[in-house]
Amino acid sequence: MNIDSPILQFYSKKSSDVRGRMIEQIWQQDHEWLEKTHDYIQWLFPLTEKSRFNPHAPILTEEDIQAFRNREDLRTHLTKSLKLMLDFYGLSCSEMEGAKVEITLSQSFSQRKQVWVHWGNHNHMRITRILKCLRLLGLEIYAQAFFKCLQQIYILEKGEITKLTLSHWQEALQV
Repeated sequence: MNIDSPILQFYSKKSSDVRGRMIEQIWQQDHEWLEKTHDYIQWLFPLTEKSRFNPHAPILTEEDIQAFRNREDLRTHLTKSLKLMLDFYGLSCSEMEGAKVEITLSQSFSQRKQVWVHWGNHNHMRITRILKCLRLLGLEIYAQAFFKCLQQIYILEKGEITKLTLSHWQEALQV
């Protein structure tokens, strides 16, 4: 296992991202910061490919992927990152017995959807990243639950999310 990996150190709460932010600091940010800051999402939800938008973003290795899949602490922290973003989107996550997860609209959805449920919004690409990361790092049931909720939003908010965007989200589950 690559113990010195930047993403493993970050998710283990042992080091910061390249801007000096610890993961706990990002978890405490408000919705405005999450919307206006664009270089944290690649740290919360790393992928195996280089980011087009953040040249300093970590790139997952096979060792990183295996560490997340094998270490409960890393998956717990990844789940906390997911819940931060779900709250930002006006969604909530319920974990039930039998390894079941449900993601639903929260009471704040009607307000929060104004930020991201419209054509061409950059949060759609963030969601693609989140779904793909969850699948890669062993949180498939969360990815599936998130996608199911997104499908419902697609139907409810007719025309605000394109069919192409929905297909990108579905493809993200096929990692």
